[in-house]
Amino acid sequence: MKYRDFLTLHVLHHAEREPITGSFMMEELKRHGYHISPGTIYPLLHGMEESGLLKSHWEVRDGRRVRVYEITPKGKKALEEGRERVRELCRELLEE
Repeated sequence: MKYRDFLTLHVLHHAEREPITGSFMMEELKRHGYHISPGTIYPLLHGMEESGLLKSHWEVRDGRRVRVYEITPKGKKALEEGRERVRELCRELLEE
């Protein structure tokens, strides 16, 4: 699994819980020790949208226009597959 795959799973995990923004994801990832710049998170989110994992719409929050992302059915399927792969990897790593 590549570093980007872990970021993708993390984004999908949060988008499954509630709609997300790029700034929210940068802060959330920072809490976990990832220091992600806007130049990394926004291309990732746009790519996930192009792949059909997320969909977005614009909202006005605190007088600012922000893009809000939501998980799609394809994204939910990818998240479940990713969870299974992570479970399998963890079982293998922890059994040795």
